Amino acid sequence: MQEAVGQDKLTITVFIYSNCMRKIIHVDMDCFFAAVEMRDNPALVSLPLAIGSPAERRGVIATCNYVARRYGVRSAMATAHAFRLCPRLVLLPGRMSVYRDVSRQVMQIFSRYSQIIEPVSIDEAYLDVSDSSLYQGSATRIAEAIRADILNELQLTASAGVAPNKFLAKIASEQNKPDGLFVLSPADVPEFVQQLALSRIPGIGAKTAERLAQLGLHTCADVQRFPRRQLLYLLGKTGMLLLERAYGIDDRCLQTSRERKSVGVETTFPVDIVLEEEGHARLPELLSELAKRLQRREWHGQIVRQGVKIKFSDFHQTTVERSVQQFSPQLYDEMQLEAWLRGGGKPVRLVGINIGLPEAANTLQLPLDLQ
Repeated sequence: MQEAVGQDKLTITVFIYSNCMRKIIHVDMDCFFAAVEMRDNPALVSLPLAIGSPAERRGVIATCNYVARRYGVRSAMATAHAFRLCPRLVLLPGRMSVYRDVSRQVMQIFSRYSQIIEPVSIDEAYLDVSDSSLYQGSATRIAEAIRADILNELQLTASAGVAPNKFLAKIASEQNKPDGLFVLSPADVPEFVQQLALSRIPGIGAKTAERLAQLGLHTCADVQRFPRRQLLYLLGKTGMLLLERAYGIDDRCLQTSRERKSVGVETTFPVDIVLEEEGHARLPELLSELAKRLQRREWHGQIVRQGVKIKFSDFHQTTVERSVQQFSPQLYDEMQLEAWLRGGGKPVRLVGINIGLPEAANTLQLPLDLQ
């Protein structure tokens, strides 16, 4: 791989050779929670609709329909801010049990077309149809059939992307949202990625994108022209990832099962707290909830770490972790104090605790939900 990125023509040749036989479909339900609500109550279709928790509980928006998005409302936005943008916003608390049932129906549709499926969340998944004989092996027609089944059977729409790997399939599924399909063939990849904004690459967050912009890097074409040794020196592992994605390369296989590597609980305070003692007083409640979650998953006692997370009033957050093999409730006391002191006296809006699980903890499978 490192030799391949040394020369542009060789890199492109290696990409086409190694990826042309793979056919990956990424399917993403359109504004899933909101779409289910509009399906079950057609009176909501023309209204700006969001699913989330109330502003007075310092809630956030989980998702919203496209009418609300025209006002600037977005997922993960504070509910109070969403109402400032759209005073007419209809806010619903959500019905997770219903969404999970619909999600299972969607996954059952996927299973008709491939046994190699990687669920990413409750409303999206990758399918590998490289060896499928359906529709004469056409991944495009398979994607069309999946979208048609979802519409006809569930009265919901989904967007899909077809590409030679996971990274490109994910990008492709975003191209024609909502209710769209975009197909990216191996031959079209070099030209497509050159125009791709770096901010659209999964794993490149806002801060990294800002740093890249300071280096004059805005698109994959910019990365291709940038001195490689300098990029790797400045960004390390991120630089290597960036080089691969800039040429459309992604060798990851689909993960058809996932082990849950951590279990955690957290609480957001109605009003910011300023005394560490107030946060410390919440630890017994958090420990009790953590114990319940572990009990439901038949935990056998193996752990690899314990951690504490604190989010401050300015939304900056910090985490403290300790590598341990035996669970110690008292360890959270000192970790929380350390995390608290990092804020330099800033008020705190959220406190959370978690444990890390060994990879072989097969009893703790990641459920298809939003936890």
